[in-house]
Amino acid sequence: MHVCEQAPATGECGPAPGPEPARRRAVLRQLLRRLLSGAAVLLGAVTLTFTALQLAPGDPVAVLLGPGTSASPQVRAEIRAEYGLDDPAPLRYAHYLGRLARGDLGTSYQLQQPVSQLIGDQLRPTAELAAAALALTVLIGVVIAVATAGRRPGLRAAALAWESLALSVPTFWLGIVLVSVFSFQLRILPGAGDQGAASLVLPSLTLATPGAGALSRALREGLEAALAQPFATAARARGLSPTGVTMRHALRHAAASALNLGGWLVGTLLAGTVLIETVFARPGLGSLTVQAVTDRDMPVVMGIVLTSALVATVVFTIVDLMQRVLDPRLRVEAVDR
Repeated sequence: MHVCEQAPATGECGPAPGPEPARRRAVLRQLLRRLLSGAAVLLGAVTLTFTALQLAPGDPVAVLLGPGTSASPQVRAEIRAEYGLDDPAPLRYAHYLGRLARGDLGTSYQLQQPVSQLIGDQLRPTAELAAAALALTVLIGVVIAVATAGRRPGLRAAALAWESLALSVPTFWLGIVLVSVFSFQLRILPGAGDQGAASLVLPSLTLATPGAGALSRALREGLEAALAQPFATAARARGLSPTGVTMRHALRHAAASALNLGGWLVGTLLAGTVLIETVFARPGLGSLTVQAVTDRDMPVVMGIVLTSALVATVVFTIVDLMQRVLDPRLRVEAVDR
């Protein structure tokens, strides 16, 4: 039976609207919400960092002058006036937000270089380390989860023990052990510096181990839940092998739930680079962060925090979109709202 839908303006009869316009509107609403939440996260990160640096002890003028440098009160007053350090904190905060709106992250107190240039120079080694660690995290986590999901209890118990160990061992201790074994004793991998792909192995493995333990546990639980569903039973009844059922059907369902760890993994990687780059004496944003915090170089610290918050916001958005691709139920819920 055909239902006549009248247009509001003309009153003419036409076809009923399909689900595509509603789906497009739902996607636009989701993107708008993500943009607004991302802007709120960035503003919150900048505000908290600015407040923390204002409350930190020490004088920024002393940082600008350098250790052991004596200057007259007049010179110090001129420096304060030049950098606006005599202005009230709310006014400095408003000026900083205005510069951010123009894409200006400021100038380093200590290095006297644009913060955007400093971050750009150190971004490559950090991005390489984070990308290598993320690839290892996914590889190790997926292999262990697929190999142990629904398998013999002994194999599953061994995987659980390894996951608990990976999540509990401090990363700096693991890094020191790996350097001692593979660099100092076996002498097969470099233990410090940025010397190409070989120098990425130990730091990326150190950084990936906790995430791989969490990912393999979450993914295995999702796989076992999916393998107990009727669609898996039907696939086995059609003659599909257990490995085929896992790889072709269950893994996609389990990945949708495991993607919830995406934001946590990225946050762990970003926070871990500070420690790992210090342990392995690598250049990057982590080393720059430690130096900036030590020197109380406020523009550099705030620029790095803002960059990290921006990366996390982009990753959260990508994870949310991937979840909607993998799980059709989320798309239906978005249309129904």
